[in-house]
Amino acid sequence: MAASTSENDLKTQIPSSNEAEQPQIQAIRMPSMEEIRAQEVWNNCAVRSVASGVMGGGLGFMMGMFLGALDNPIMQEQMSGKQQLIYNLKQMGTRSWSSAKTFAVMGVVFSAVECVVEKARAKHDTTNTVVAGCVTGGTMSAKAGPKAACVGCVGFAAFSVAIEKFFDRHT
Repeated sequence: MAASTSENDLKTQIPSSNEAEQPQIQAIRMPSMEEIRAQEVWNNCAVRSVASGVMGGGLGFMMGMFLGALDNPIMQEQMSGKQQLIYNLKQMGTRSWSSAKTFAVMGVVFSAVECVVEKARAKHDTTNTVVAGCVTGGTMSAKAGPKAACVGCVGFAAFSVAIEKFFDRHT
């Protein structure tokens, strides 16, 4: 009799195959009006571009600070500690401002072009990234001439596609 009770105990502890195969159904949550409005604001190309410019400027500022701090003066042996500190602070300020402007422009141009192309094509795929990368690379290197603009276009487009594939945003 003890053996039959242990078998019953085992049956209640192990779920039957029907219970294990049933999928878990979860309720669908509808977005609130605030969430819908926030999504509409973020879908505006101007808002996206400004946000990308601000974030790009911040990133450029931080990179400039870091790279400016690594720059050593040519006449380092002849400078006092105070002179070296002042030189490094000036270098950090100059580089951070320059990098902030460059990265901000890059962020604005890339984001604006990608958003406009995406809305015009009504598709969210890698082609938008290629076009935005090409326009951004060409714009950033246009001052150096048409050959540099073409190389910038191809290079930045290829870099943008590589980043897209790495993060696998468009599937």
